[in-house]
Amino acid sequence: MDGKHMQIGEVAARTELSLRTIRHYEETGLVVPSARSRGGFRLYTETDVARLMVIRRMKPLGFTLDQMRDLLDATDRLDADAAEDATNATNATNATDRLDADEREALLERVRTYRQAAAEQVEKLRVQLSRAEDFADTLSARLDRNAPATRV
Repeated sequence: MDGKHMQIGEVAARTELSLRTIRHYEETGLVVPSARSRGGFRLYTETDVARLMVIRRMKPLGFTLDQMRDLLDATDRLDADAAEDATNATNATNATDRLDADEREALLERVRTYRQAAAEQVEKLRVQLSRAEDFADTLSARLDRNAPATRV
């Protein structure tokens, strides 16, 4: 686990999420502080910040909290399996919690599905942005045409 712990205010500043939003994500089970201080303050690690960044990036693409939870579950399980691979490579032990090939492929397919959905949404947003820029340009042109002439 990460060595350095951060309080919620630092995490909010780093992720550009409000304290309220981070607490909401905790209440819904999307992120759980890695520790608590003696005074009961939430303490987060770099891993927690990375998780919040995934959530922050999914939100504007229109993913629901359930979809965020599903993707995070899939990536958590894949990451845990990869960490297990690394541990087993150094310790030469057999693990019982390993994903079998079918489970691994099913998780990868879930991630691929989210990647495809994200790519489709990004394309839709590009079209919307282009239309918004055209609109702003139209307004600028209208203002330029109707601006009072300056006298020399």
